[in-house]
Amino acid sequence: MQPQQINAAELLARITRGEQLHLIDVREAIEYQTFNIGGVNIPLSTLADKLNNLGYNKTDELIVICKVGLRSETAQTLLLQSGYQNVKNLTGGLIAIQKIRH
Repeated sequence: MQPQQINAAELLARITRGEQLHLIDVREAIEYQTFNIGGVNIPLSTLADKLNNLGYNKTDELIVICKVGLRSETAQTLLLQSGYQNVKNLTGGLIAIQKIRH
C-alpha cells in the first residue's frame, strides 16, 4: 500500500476551516521554535523512543511534517510500522506551506 500524502494547499485549507488536526512536527526543537504551524514537536531523533506514549489512538489521522518532507516520511514509516493506520506525510514540507503563504 502506498503511504498517504497531504499537500500544503489541502493542509492549509483544513487548518483554515478550523479542523482539529493531529500534527506532529518532527524537526528539532530549535527549528520548531523558529517557524511552525502548530502541532506537537517530537523530533525524529526521539520519536522511536516515544512511539508507545504518543497519546493518540492507532486509528487517529496523524499528519507528520518537517522542513521538506524527508524526515516526516521516515517518521511516517516508523508510525505505520508501530501500528498507526492513518498517517499522512506533508509533501514538500513547511517550505511548501511558506511558498503558498507568501
